[in-house]
Amino acid sequence: FFFFFFFSSPHKPTMSVENGATIFKQRCAQCHTVAAGEPHKTGPNLHGLFGRKTGQAPGFAYSDANKSKGITWDETTLFEYLLNPKKYIPGTKMVFAGIKKESERNDLIAYLKSSTA
Repeated sequence: FFFFFFFSSPHKPTMSVENGATIFKQRCAQCHTVAAGEPHKTGPNLHGLFGRKTGQAPGFAYSDANKSKGITWDETTLFEYLLNPKKYIPGTKMVFAGIKKESERNDLIAYLKSSTA
């Protein structure tokens, strides 16, 4: 069971919120905010991201592709999305190549879980 879980999970057991904060500042903060009440930028405010369906942050003008994707954001969907946003949601307005390193995606997700709740 442990072998199956460890190798079938896209998420490594060690995730660093601190590293994720650095990644967010370097790659995401120019377009996104995370705290409740902060304004949208080029991208939506990410507060309340986990458990929300795609294209649902109030007051942000999403692409039709993002609104109709119909998935709920969680660790697994974000892990896949952050690898290649345009492949995961064809037609998205998000201009971001993605994060190839699994450890960096895991760290960013850890940061987002802690900062958007």
